[in-house]
Amino acid sequence: MATTQTDTGRSNQKRRTRTALVEAARELIASGGEVTMPAIARAALVSEATAYRYFPDLPSLISEALAGAWPPPAEALAPVADSTDPAERIAFACEFLLRGVLLRQGAVRAVIAATITRPDAAAARPGVRFGLIDHALAPLEGTLGVTDPEAFSQLKRDLAVVVSAEALFTLTDLCGLAPDAAVASAVRTAATLTEAAVRAVARG
Repeated sequence: MATTQTDTGRSNQKRRTRTALVEAARELIASGGEVTMPAIARAALVSEATAYRYFPDLPSLISEALAGAWPPPAEALAPVADSTDPAERIAFACEFLLRGVLLRQGAVRAVIAATITRPDAAAARPGVRFGLIDHALAPLEGTLGVTDPEAFSQLKRDLAVVVSAEALFTLTDLCGLAPDAAVASAVRTAATLTEAAVRAVARG
């Protein structure tokens, strides 16, 4: 009986510790500050070594902390659901993503940094951009997607470069743009790429 109670107590303690780490990560992400494992551990009142016993790396902890933070693509693009204009839809998707990145940029920067040094960890990153791009380009599936599948795939790859946190941080950090101007620049580029693809379809 005593062993069972001890095991239950340990199990409950482990759950509490894991929950404390995830909640601390969420609060740190929401603050907009730098997100690091030591900072999360301090906020959760545990050692950094303990934090690493529960999560093998920072991206895995951030991934759990952000679970459910991004709505499904259809929900995110609901305001343009009735639009059949791919450029309008991709512009909305781009702005939606980048505004979300700005709100969580401490966490996003931490995950990008981790995946640069460990490319194998990239698979753990949320694939939010790809779902948004696919949903935004739905009107082209029956046109460009049929007449020139490779061009359609290339458009998606081109947009994945632009509709991204990396593009946003290039514009703010390296080009010196203010966040709003950076978002507007990326949105304009994404719309221009899509409009060019639509014109190509129209030319037949």
